[in-house]
Amino acid sequence: MNPENLQIALKAIRSQMLRTILTVLIIAFGIMALVGILTTIDALKSKINSDFSRMGANTFTLRVTNNRQQQGGKQAKVYPQIDFREAMRFKEIYDHPALVSISANASFTSIVKHGNVKTSPNVRVIGGDEHYLEVSGFEVDVGRNFSNHEARSGSDVAILGADILDKLELDPAQAVGEFMSIGSRRYKVIGVMASRGTTMGFSNDNQVIVPVMNVKLNLAQANTEYRVSVSASDPTRLDDAIDEAIGTMRVVRGDPFGAEESFEVRKSDSTAKNLIENLSFISLAATLIGIITLLGAAIGLMNIMLVSVTERTREIGVRKSIGASRSNIRWQFLTEAIVIGQIGGLFGMILGIIAGNVIAILVGADFIIPWVWIIAAIILCLLVSVVSGFYPASKAANLDPIDALRYE
Repeated sequence: MNPENLQIALKAIRSQMLRTILTVLIIAFGIMALVGILTTIDALKSKINSDFSRMGANTFTLRVTNNRQQQGGKQAKVYPQIDFREAMRFKEIYDHPALVSISANASFTSIVKHGNVKTSPNVRVIGGDEHYLEVSGFEVDVGRNFSNHEARSGSDVAILGADILDKLELDPAQAVGEFMSIGSRRYKVIGVMASRGTTMGFSNDNQVIVPVMNVKLNLAQANTEYRVSVSASDPTRLDDAIDEAIGTMRVVRGDPFGAEESFEVRKSDSTAKNLIENLSFISLAATLIGIITLLGAAIGLMNIMLVSVTERTREIGVRKSIGASRSNIRWQFLTEAIVIGQIGGLFGMILGIIAGNVIAILVGADFIIPWVWIIAAIILCLLVSVVSGFYPASKAANLDPIDALRYE
């Protein structure tokens, strides 16, 4: 890029400041939409993979979802949920080196109360057994886990998430041993979980774990679903563990020989992959929005360059008359277009990174700098600038110097 052309381009840009600012803003918003959304998605993908990796690649869950699509024009069968008896029976007879955990969602709108202080009615209450925390990737920060006796008898004991203590204004050490009301029942706090942050905007710390037998006896509804989670001791034998689990659950559920399973097996990493695949559709939508916005920016940039050529026709004539070649004139106007495009792209990248990471941090993801999308944005702005500026630059280069000098 010729330094003289760059100097002339910057001077021309300053002389048309309002139109330049408007064009820069159009480009900046297009890049911001593209980089911002894709930055958020990259951060969410990293968060999802991190959260599910804590559960281990050797973990899978048996459950009934009843969302299978129709096949061959026939209505998909609807299977009953795994009940408590079936879950316990599976845990008793499953013969493979693995940890088996039974859990159930008791409520998503509970209130936890300690003295005169209480939480909002948005606490999730989960029933789990003595292996639930380990299989699910949770850790006890203060206190202890359920004992076998507490898990089997359904004692009124609870393990709290970190957010609950913040709302009740208690330290973890203070909370252990205290009695708290969860709904209409009183529970003794025996432990506090280490913070896990949020996943997809949902807090992993705004929950209470009670024995699954306690849920069965006191909190279960007619449609309560019991999940069976298995963590194989040897990750290299995960397929064997899954085959054994399928065979065992078929026996427990009484699935006829040759018929399909009345349940599904879902690996922890496959759940993460499904979520990431859904995010890919958002990535595609964001890309289309960004491209459409940049198309508008390209039209605006071409318009400002054409107006610039018209207004500076006499200048072009003067430059040609003193020896400027067509190539020099063409590069002068192309340089202007490229400078405007790169300024817009720079502002767009900065705004996009800030906007994307603000959203990512709000949902609990880490701050990231999307180098791939930054490089892509630079290249994209360069292409937009060249495509938009080429026709006006060629028009300026092809002007007859005599006609240009006589232009009023």
